[in-house]
This record gives sequence, C-alpha cells and structure tokens, in this order.
Amino acid sequence: MIWKLAGGELDFSARAHVMGILNITPDSFYDGGRYDAIDLAVARGLQMLQDGADIIDVGGESSRPPMYGEAIAVDIEEECRRVVPVIEQLRRQTSAPISIDTVKAAVARRALDAGADIINDISALEDREMAPTAAAAAVPVILMHRRGNPSTMQLNTQYDDLLGEVYAFLEQRIAHARAAGIKAIAVDPGLGFAKSVAGNFALLRHLGHFAPLNCPMLLGASRKSFVWKTLGLTVEQSLEGSLALAVLGRAAGAHLLRVHDVEATCRALRMTDAVLAIGLDGRGDEAC
Repeated sequence: MIWKLAGGELDFSARAHVMGILNITPDSFYDGGRYDAIDLAVARGLQMLQDGADIIDVGGESSRPPMYGEAIAVDIEEECRRVVPVIEQLRRQTSAPISIDTVKAAVARRALDAGADIINDISALEDREMAPTAAAAAVPVILMHRRGNPSTMQLNTQYDDLLGEVYAFLEQRIAHARAAGIKAIAVDPGLGFAKSVAGNFALLRHLGHFAPLNCPMLLGASRKSFVWKTLGLTVEQSLEGSLALAVLGRAAGAHLLRVHDVEATCRALRMTDAVLAIGLDGRGDEAC
C-alpha cells in the first residue's frame, strides 16, 4: 500500500497517516469562514504540515448536513476561485502531498494543474469525467460511500445490511475506477454521510470488514455531529471525542485519518502505533 507521488511516497503499511482538513468555504460545519482568504488558507496549510500532517486536503464546497443549515452549492468557477490559488501557493512552498476535495471533474483538473496530487471525491466518481481525469493524470483517488447529496443524505440512514451494502458499493466503485485505468485507490466508509449514530459506530468498530478490498482506508470522524451529540457537548468541545475515534479507527485498521486537529491527532496516533507495534512477547523496535 504505497502511493508514489511527485514529492515522495506514502507508505500506508508503515504507520498511520494524517490528512489535514483545509476548508476554503464560508459554510463548513466547523471551520467555515476561518480560512476564506488566500493568505489565511496557505498559512493554515503550512501550519498543519508543521504540526505533522502528511497530506493537506483542500476543499471549496461544503458538504455539511442540513442540521447545520443548508450547504451552499457553488459552481465550477467559484469553487476554482477558492481552491486553485491556495493550491498554487502551497505548491510553491512545499512538496508535501495536496489533495483536492471535490466532486467536479473540471475543478479536479484545474486543481491538478495547480499542483494537487490526489483527488478526494466524496461522490466516488459520480461525475463521468472524473475517472478519465484521474487516470489521465495518473493520480490516486479516494472513493467514499454515501447516499444522495448533502441535502438528502440524513433522510436515508436505514440499511438492511450496513456493512454489506457499504462494502458492495465500494467494491463496485473500485472496479469502475480500475476499469478507467486508475491505479492507486483509497476507500472511505463515509462516516456522517447517510449514516445513523449507531451506523457510524458500527462501521468504525468493524473497519476490518473492508480489509479484503485491499485499499488504504480513510476515516473521517473529526468533530462530526455524532461525536459531540454522543458526549452531550458542542462541536467546539468535541476534540477529545474525535481523538478517541481516531485512535479506535487506527486500531481497527484505518490507514489515513482526515482531521481538523492535526497536532493532537498525530500525537495520539504515534502512541497508538507504538502499542500496535508491540508483539505478543512484549518486544518492540525501540527501548526507552
């Protein structure tokens, strides 16, 4: 599970990797409006790299559920206006991997031209041009499970066989991607997207069910509503709950954690990986 990129490689078999969330939007559920100026967004991206992020995930359109207020759909030009200058400036200052979080092939193309290395598509290549775009550029893609769109997804959270249905969807989208010529693929079970609270927890607890897909597994639980609702807190108070799910997710088989709080998550995951590296005989790679 190694992705070879222009700036180096990501070896997902070696340790947990962290994807820092950089939302350049006015309406994202947690950080909307914080980084909607180019200089603020670039500074935030560089800070996340300093804090330990392996990938910066740049997005220009919110996918928040209706409970936070209707997400504002944006057209191609507006989305590009938000993300392309930030990606260009980040690429001038770092060789670290940058992903473009978009469902639009036209946006992905312009982001790749600006220096992005990865396509993170929560629609799993719904745009007919997305797979050819990724294949032509020879870049990795991340495919997520969801039902419907941000406006409708939380109206459709009942499954006859949650694990089986999510697995079948991802398996089919992997086949579609490979048929188009895409070589490097990661999958995301889509926590918070058309899932109940119990469904989110079931997916997280049973991530090992998806191991036969033989793709790196991304987990995105950071500060989502099922975290702070379970704790009876607010989104601003959900750091500890998010860290707990990152640790549990890694222990259950996640390779890549998409998070808002990079430094704290990196520390938690380093400890998690240290525990996971210890054999039954109590031997590890390092001595204190």
